[in-house]
Amino acid sequence: MPEHTDHPEPWAMQLVVRRNKQDPANHLAVLEAAGSAVVKLLADQRAVSPEGQWYAQVQHWRAGWIRKVVRRAENKRWDDVQVLPGVNAVSGAAEVRAFVPGPLTPLPLSLKKLQVGGTQFPRLHQIPQQNVIVTVELTPYLDLSTGKAAAQVGHAAQLAFERLTSQADQCEPGAAATLGLWCRDDFRIAVLTPLVDDWNRQQRAVSVVDAGLTEIAQAAETARAYW
Repeated sequence: MPEHTDHPEPWAMQLVVRRNKQDPANHLAVLEAAGSAVVKLLADQRAVSPEGQWYAQVQHWRAGWIRKVVRRAENKRWDDVQVLPGVNAVSGAAEVRAFVPGPLTPLPLSLKKLQVGGTQFPRLHQIPQQNVIVTVELTPYLDLSTGKAAAQVGHAAQLAFERLTSQADQCEPGAAATLGLWCRDDFRIAVLTPLVDDWNRQQRAVSVVDAGLTEIAQAAETARAYW
Protein backbone atom coordinates (compact mmCIF):
# COMPACT_ATOMS: atom_id res chain seq x y z
CA MET A 1 0.00 0.00 0.00
CA PRO A 2 1.18 3.58 -0.53
CA GLU A 3 3.12 4.88 2.45
CA HIS A 4 1.51 8.33 2.20
CA THR A 5 -1.55 10.01 0.74
CA ASP A 6 -1.82 10.83 -2.92
CA HIS A 7 -1.94 14.31 -4.44
CA PRO A 8 -5.41 15.85 -4.84
CA GLU A 9 -4.68 15.83 -8.58
CA PRO A 10 -2.90 12.47 -9.12
CA TRP A 11 0.30 12.18 -11.11
CA ALA A 12 1.61 9.09 -12.87
CA MET A 13 4.58 7.77 -14.77
CA GLN A 14 3.39 6.66 -18.18
CA LEU A 15 4.98 3.56 -19.70
CA VAL A 16 4.48 2.70 -23.36
CA VAL A 17 5.19 -0.77 -24.72
CA ARG A 18 6.13 -1.09 -28.37
CA ARG A 19 3.91 -3.63 -30.10
CA ASN A 20 4.53 -5.45 -33.35
CA LYS A 21 1.39 -7.34 -34.34
CA GLN A 22 3.28 -9.60 -36.71
CA ASP A 23 5.98 -10.53 -34.20
CA PRO A 24 4.91 -9.54 -30.68
CA ALA A 25 7.42 -9.55 -27.85
CA ASN A 26 7.05 -12.08 -25.05
CA HIS A 27 5.15 -11.16 -21.86
CA LEU A 28 8.18 -11.73 -19.64
CA ALA A 29 10.48 -9.62 -21.82
CA VAL A 30 7.98 -6.75 -21.71
CA LEU A 31 8.00 -6.86 -17.91
CA GLU A 32 11.80 -6.83 -17.78
CA ALA A 33 12.02 -3.90 -20.19
CA ALA A 34 9.40 -1.98 -18.20
CA GLY A 35 11.26 -2.38 -14.91
CA SER A 36 14.55 -1.33 -16.47
CA ALA A 37 12.99 1.70 -18.17
CA VAL A 38 11.59 2.97 -14.86
CA VAL A 39 14.95 2.76 -13.12
CA LYS A 40 16.87 4.22 -16.05
CA LEU A 41 14.64 7.29 -15.92
CA LEU A 42 14.95 7.68 -12.16
CA ALA A 43 18.74 7.28 -12.31
CA ASP A 44 19.13 9.78 -15.17
CA GLN A 45 20.98 12.92 -14.10
CA ARG A 46 18.10 14.99 -15.43
CA ALA A 47 15.98 13.36 -12.69
CA VAL A 48 18.65 13.05 -9.98
CA SER A 49 20.33 16.46 -10.01
CA PRO A 50 18.40 19.34 -8.40
CA GLU A 51 19.39 21.35 -11.45
CA GLY A 52 18.08 18.65 -13.80
CA GLN A 53 15.16 19.45 -16.07
CA TRP A 54 13.15 16.43 -14.80
CA TYR A 55 14.00 16.79 -11.10
CA ALA A 56 10.99 18.80 -9.91
CA GLN A 57 8.49 16.59 -11.74
CA VAL A 58 9.99 13.37 -10.39
CA GLN A 59 10.09 14.75 -6.85
CA HIS A 60 6.48 15.92 -6.99
CA TRP A 61 5.32 12.54 -8.31
CA ARG A 62 7.34 10.64 -5.72
CA ALA A 63 5.72 12.67 -2.94
CA GLY A 64 2.37 11.09 -3.90
CA TRP A 65 1.54 7.55 -4.96
CA ILE A 66 3.98 6.00 -7.40
CA ARG A 67 1.27 5.44 -9.98
CA LYS A 68 2.28 3.91 -13.30
CA VAL A 69 0.04 3.64 -16.34
CA VAL A 70 1.02 1.17 -19.06
CA ARG A 71 -0.05 1.76 -22.65
CA ARG A 72 0.83 0.19 -25.98
CA ALA A 73 1.79 1.68 -29.34
CA GLU A 74 2.91 0.53 -32.74
CA ASN A 75 4.27 1.98 -35.94
CA LYS A 76 3.72 5.76 -36.24
CA ARG A 77 2.14 6.06 -32.79
CA TRP A 78 5.30 4.59 -31.25
CA ASP A 79 7.42 7.02 -33.26
CA ASP A 80 5.23 9.95 -32.22
CA VAL A 81 5.80 9.48 -28.48
CA GLN A 82 9.57 9.31 -28.84
CA VAL A 83 9.73 13.11 -28.86
CA LEU A 84 8.24 13.30 -25.33
CA PRO A 85 10.76 13.36 -22.44
CA GLY A 86 11.67 9.86 -21.31
CA VAL A 87 14.01 6.90 -21.73
CA ASN A 88 13.79 3.53 -23.47
CA ALA A 89 14.82 0.08 -22.31
CA VAL A 90 14.89 -3.26 -24.10
CA SER A 91 14.83 -6.91 -23.15
CA GLY A 92 14.99 -9.38 -26.00
CA ALA A 93 12.44 -8.26 -28.57
CA ALA A 94 10.61 -6.03 -26.09
CA GLU A 95 11.02 -2.27 -25.90
CA VAL A 96 9.39 0.07 -23.38
CA ARG A 97 9.63 3.82 -22.99
CA ALA A 98 9.18 5.40 -19.55
CA PHE A 99 8.05 9.03 -19.56
CA VAL A 100 8.76 11.80 -17.09
CA PRO A 101 5.86 11.77 -14.57
CA GLY A 102 3.06 14.25 -14.96
CA PRO A 103 -0.64 14.76 -14.17
CA LEU A 104 -3.04 11.98 -15.13
CA THR A 105 -4.97 14.66 -16.98
CA PRO A 106 -4.44 16.39 -19.26
CA LEU A 107 -2.02 14.18 -21.19
CA PRO A 108 -0.11 15.01 -24.36
CA LEU A 109 -2.35 13.95 -27.26
CA SER A 110 0.17 11.39 -28.54
CA LEU A 111 -0.05 9.58 -25.16
CA LYS A 112 -3.74 10.10 -24.56
CA LYS A 113 -4.72 8.29 -27.77
CA LEU A 114 -2.83 5.12 -26.77
CA GLN A 115 -4.82 2.22 -25.35
CA VAL A 116 -4.44 1.11 -21.73
CA GLY A 117 -6.89 -1.72 -21.12
CA GLY A 118 -6.27 -5.24 -22.33
CA THR A 119 -2.54 -4.90 -22.84
CA GLN A 120 -1.60 -8.53 -23.31
CA PHE A 121 1.49 -10.08 -24.87
CA PRO A 122 2.02 -13.78 -25.60
CA ARG A 123 3.21 -15.89 -22.67
CA LEU A 124 5.71 -18.07 -24.44
CA HIS A 125 8.47 -19.98 -22.72
CA GLN A 126 11.44 -17.71 -22.20
CA ILE A 127 14.59 -17.85 -20.13
CA PRO A 128 14.73 -14.73 -17.95
CA GLN A 129 17.62 -12.30 -18.25
CA GLN A 130 20.78 -13.95 -16.98
CA ASN A 131 23.51 -12.72 -14.60
CA VAL A 132 21.47 -9.77 -13.39
CA ILE A 133 21.97 -7.71 -10.24
CA VAL A 134 18.29 -7.31 -9.32
CA THR A 135 15.53 -9.90 -9.65
CA VAL A 136 11.80 -9.20 -9.41
CA GLU A 137 9.34 -11.92 -8.44
CA LEU A 138 5.64 -11.78 -9.32
CA THR A 139 3.03 -13.35 -7.09
CA PRO A 140 1.85 -16.79 -8.22
CA TYR A 141 -1.56 -16.08 -6.69
CA LEU A 142 -2.75 -13.54 -9.28
CA ASP A 143 -3.07 -13.75 -13.05
CA LEU A 144 -2.26 -10.19 -14.11
CA SER A 145 -2.44 -8.77 -17.61
CA THR A 146 0.87 -7.78 -19.19
CA GLY A 147 0.06 -4.12 -18.59
CA LYS A 148 -0.80 -4.56 -14.91
CA ALA A 149 2.18 -6.84 -14.30
CA ALA A 150 4.50 -4.35 -16.01
CA ALA A 151 3.35 -1.63 -13.61
CA GLN A 152 3.95 -3.91 -10.60
CA VAL A 153 7.43 -4.86 -11.85
CA GLY A 154 8.11 -1.16 -12.39
CA HIS A 155 7.13 -0.45 -8.77
CA ALA A 156 9.39 -3.23 -7.48
CA ALA A 157 12.36 -2.13 -9.59
CA GLN A 158 11.88 1.47 -8.46
CA LEU A 159 11.74 0.54 -4.78
CA ALA A 160 14.85 -1.63 -5.20
CA PHE A 161 16.68 1.31 -6.74
CA GLU A 162 15.54 3.67 -3.99
CA ARG A 163 16.47 1.19 -1.26
CA LEU A 164 19.95 0.65 -2.69
CA THR A 165 20.43 4.40 -3.17
CA SER A 166 19.45 5.07 0.45
CA GLN A 167 21.73 2.31 1.70
CA ALA A 168 24.62 3.64 -0.38
CA ASP A 169 24.04 7.16 0.98
CA GLN A 170 24.20 5.71 4.50
CA CYS A 171 27.42 3.84 3.62
CA GLU A 172 25.90 0.42 4.26
CA PRO A 173 28.44 -2.26 3.26
CA GLY A 174 28.19 -3.37 -0.34
CA ALA A 175 25.27 -1.10 -1.30
CA ALA A 176 27.29 1.37 -3.37
CA ALA A 177 29.10 -1.45 -5.16
CA THR A 178 25.83 -3.24 -5.93
CA LEU A 179 24.25 -0.04 -7.20
CA GLY A 180 27.30 0.69 -9.34
CA LEU A 181 27.23 -2.78 -10.88
CA TRP A 182 23.54 -2.43 -11.66
CA CYS A 183 24.09 0.95 -13.28
CA ARG A 184 26.92 -0.38 -15.44
CA ASP A 185 24.63 -3.25 -16.47
CA ASP A 186 22.08 -0.69 -17.77
CA PHE A 187 19.71 -1.57 -14.92
CA ARG A 188 18.72 -4.91 -16.40
CA ILE A 189 16.42 -7.06 -14.27
CA ALA A 190 15.12 -10.60 -14.38
CA VAL A 191 11.45 -11.35 -13.75
CA LEU A 192 10.41 -14.67 -12.23
CA THR A 193 7.16 -16.24 -11.05
CA PRO A 194 8.06 -18.57 -8.19
CA LEU A 195 6.07 -21.58 -7.11
CA VAL A 196 3.52 -20.96 -4.37
CA ASP A 197 5.60 -22.79 -1.76
CA ASP A 198 8.68 -20.75 -2.60
CA TRP A 199 6.71 -17.49 -2.55
CA ASN A 200 5.27 -18.35 0.85
CA ARG A 201 8.64 -19.33 2.29
CA GLN A 202 10.85 -16.50 1.04
CA GLN A 203 11.19 -12.99 2.41
CA ARG A 204 12.65 -10.33 0.11
CA ALA A 205 14.13 -6.87 0.61
CA VAL A 206 11.32 -5.15 -1.34
CA SER A 207 7.61 -5.93 -1.33
CA VAL A 208 4.93 -4.24 -3.44
CA VAL A 209 1.35 -4.20 -2.17
CA ASP A 210 -1.07 -2.96 -4.79
CA ALA A 211 -3.85 -0.69 -3.57
CA GLY A 212 -6.47 -2.61 -5.54
CA LEU A 213 -7.47 0.24 -7.85
CA THR A 214 -7.40 -1.70 -11.14
CA GLU A 215 -7.69 -5.43 -12.00
CA ILE A 216 -7.20 -6.49 -8.38
CA ALA A 217 -10.32 -6.47 -6.20
CA GLN A 218 -8.53 -5.54 -3.00
CA ALA A 219 -5.09 -4.72 -1.66
CA ALA A 220 -2.67 -7.57 -2.35
CA GLU A 221 1.06 -8.22 -2.49
CA THR A 222 1.99 -8.39 -6.16
CA ALA A 223 5.76 -8.29 -6.49
CA ARG A 224 9.02 -8.53 -4.62
CA ALA A 225 12.62 -7.64 -5.45
CA TYR A 226 15.98 -8.82 -4.22
CA TRP A 227 19.67 -8.49 -5.07
